[in-house]
Order: sequence, then structure tokens, then C-alpha cells
Amino acid sequence: MPRVSFEHIVKSFGSLTILNDLNLAVDDGDFLVLLGPSGCGKTTLLNLLAGLLEVSDGRIMIGERDVTDLDPKDRGLAMVFQSYALYPTKTVYGNLKFGLAASRLDRQEVEQRIATAAKLLQIEPLLNRKPGQLSGGQRQRVAIGRALVKQADVILFDEPLSNLDAKLRTEMRLEIKKLHDTLKPTIVYVTHDQIEAMTMATRIAVMDGGVIQQFGTPDEIYERPANLFVAGFIGAPAMNLRPARLKIDGPCVKAKFDTGDLIDLAGYPFSAPPQDGAEVIVGLRPEHFVVADQPLANAAASFALPLRQAERTGSDATAYLGFGAALLALRVDPDRAAGLAAGQSVRAEFPRGKANIFDARTGRRM
Repeated sequence: MPRVSFEHIVKSFGSLTILNDLNLAVDDGDFLVLLGPSGCGKTTLLNLLAGLLEVSDGRIMIGERDVTDLDPKDRGLAMVFQSYALYPTKTVYGNLKFGLAASRLDRQEVEQRIATAAKLLQIEPLLNRKPGQLSGGQRQRVAIGRALVKQADVILFDEPLSNLDAKLRTEMRLEIKKLHDTLKPTIVYVTHDQIEAMTMATRIAVMDGGVIQQFGTPDEIYERPANLFVAGFIGAPAMNLRPARLKIDGPCVKAKFDTGDLIDLAGYPFSAPPQDGAEVIVGLRPEHFVVADQPLANAAASFALPLRQAERTGSDATAYLGFGAALLALRVDPDRAAGLAAGQSVRAEFPRGKANIFDARTGRRM
């Protein structure tokens, strides 16, 4: 499968510029997820690749081919839409076969491709049914099968799971990931759901305002967010982001919050020497806190704060502690959360090596 690259892409609608000088490369066999909130430009970028929109400037390459001005049918792509886009009067078999209508393949090859896709997606018993007789998950499998039979160089997914309920979304995530692991196609997948991105992608491009805020593996984006937008967007509950000032005493570097609490930043990999008194934003993920009755040895920070609210969601729970005028979110054991009362003081320890520090002025990771 080929490499896909976007080179200095500009897309404007009249005086409104959606994408401006965007550059991105998708390696052969990668599963790239374009992730971001509504209006960030991710679907526009996918439609430019598919040929459904015209590029205002720049070029799109698939392998060694410049496909910028090619018709969609000539780009060697297959696309799975959010709305399934199945023909209601055709059977599942008919829908799969229709994707090959213009391919001029012999009958035996067509039958082989349909049989292979049906077996892989476990829709063999459904071949004689029409879309109206299928569940949402079955319809999405058929839509994916229609893309697979084309054996395209690149498969595009435009928020394919957003119409499914939570259980089906989980099942389909596993199916799509299994498909990629088995066939190794190059995939470009659009979603606003970070769980889909983190569980399926080999690379993620986090977008906001038509700009790629960070590009990397799921682990890189989670562990080392490049800026405040990525830090706040990735993670549920969201990362705690609190203002502080750096305090430097020889080799010792700490950050002091407006509450007077301190966090020890010894060993933090600053990209440039930190300056005493610098205004920063400290990022603390809720899942990294440890709720303990006694101080933990070698913790970077220790807080004793009043409980404002606790939310239990079965296997998980989040405690919200008063932290000055703001709240500090902690992920806690649900049994422990059940024993906490509003106003009760909770001891929360934060381990070394887990804090994220951002420049308060630029929002970039330090």
C-alpha cells in the first residue's frame, strides 16, 4: 500500500480559509486518525483526499502519483461513510457487487472478492438480505465490505461509528482494528471520539482550527502533549491544568500554585533551561493521583483538599476536590468513592515523573 502525503494544502471557501499550508504524511500501512472537535478541518481534509472537494492550493500524493486534480474514481481509494450509503433496493450481495461494477473484472474474480470480504466481516448469512432487514452494526459491516472488495490502495473512514450505540461502537472498533491487522491497508480515519483514536490508530493527527496541533503515536500524544489544546482534549476525565510559577533553588525546581501548594519537578525534561518566576501551566492527569491515608514516600506533591463531589460510573469513579477557586479531578476506586462525604478532607498524592509543564504565554510544552 502506498504512502499518502499532503503538501502545503490550502482550502478556502470564498474569504474563509479552512486549511492553510497544511503538511502531513501517512506512511505505507499506517492507520492514521484525524482527531479533533467539530469544525477543526478534519473532514475537509478527508474530502480533499477523496476528491469530493477541490484543493485551493498545494498537492496530494498517493505513492508517486499526484492525484490533486484526478477524479475520485481514478484515485485508487475506497470510502466508508457515516451514513452507510447502501442501496436500499439491493441485497447485501448486490451492494457489494455494485462497488465493482466499473472494474471490468471477470465473474470469478468478483465472486472471490465478495466471498473473501463476507467471510472476513462475518456477513455471509446476510448476503440475500436488504439493508432494511439489517441492524446498524450489520449495515456498517456491509459498508466496510463494499470498500474492501475494491482492494483499493487507501481506505477512508468518515466517522463510521457515530450512528451506533456504545456496545456496537466497541464491537466495530475491534472489527476495524482486526481488519487493519489482517490486511495492512493504509487507512485514514476521521473522528471526534478520542477513544476510537487511542484504541485503533498507529498515528494520530490532532487538529484544531485547521491546524495540526500534534502528530504522533497514541502513547506519545497521551504522555507528552505538545500544547495546552492537546493536553485538555486527550484524556477523560480531562487533564487538570492549573497556573503556577517556577521556583528555582540551585538544582531544585518546583512549581508553586496560587493556593501555596508546591510540586517538585526534579528530573522533568525541560526543553530549555527553566527560569525562576516563569509563569507556567501544570498539567496533572486525574488517573495519576493516588488517594492515600498517609503521605507516600518520594511523591512529587501532596494535597489535602476538601471533597466537593464524587461521581461513580460503575467500574470507575471521579472525585472533585476544592483547589482554591477551581476543582481538581482525581480518578479513584469506586468503593473508596462510596465512602467519601462532601466536605471531607482527602489526601491526594501525585507521583514523580508524571507532571506536564506548559508555557503560560505560548501554551507550548516546556
